[in-house]
Amino acid sequence: MSDDPTLNLHAILPRSRANGPGLRTVIWFQGCTLGCPGCFNPETHSAEPRNVVSSKSLLSDVVRDAAGIEGVTISGGEPLQQAEGLLSLLAGIRRSTPLSIILFSGYRRFEIELLPLGPQILEHLDVLIDGRYVERRHLGSGLRGSSNQIIHLLTSRYTVGDLLRTPEGEILIDPAGKLTLSGVCAPRMEAV
Repeated sequence: MSDDPTLNLHAILPRSRANGPGLRTVIWFQGCTLGCPGCFNPETHSAEPRNVVSSKSLLSDVVRDAAGIEGVTISGGEPLQQAEGLLSLLAGIRRSTPLSIILFSGYRRFEIELLPLGPQILEHLDVLIDGRYVERRHLGSGLRGSSNQIIHLLTSRYTVGDLLRTPEGEILIDPAGKLTLSGVCAPRMEAV
């Protein structure tokens, strides 16, 4: 494993309430080959470099902001397709902060356990929400996009009730006027 693997990211949202309990930093990875029909984030599928950062640099940003948030939520794209960088980031968060960690993955838990770094990645998570998005089973509630997805509480930090109380979506407007829609059932905006 590299000393400082890089990560190809789609976006970072420094503050969110719709991606897990409390105020959280959300990191979306870029790149996914699973191709779930109806995916809410199809722009995250391409593995072309978008925002390439070192895991140490990203960790530094998370540590700097740790006092103002409850945790980190990682989504995608498919984070497990960048397992080396993901593991480096997760281990650093655990080592350097008291933050909780939630991971969304299209892979099922048993598939993650079979990946070369999968078991080590699971050791660093508080919550895993697993399973490919299935459009005909759309749910958009309780942090699950579709009803086939499973919530795995890997530590005692949260209960299913904590996750169910997470808002389904949010609209954020930054100081420059940029609009961000987030959550498992984020509002959709249409041009008029």
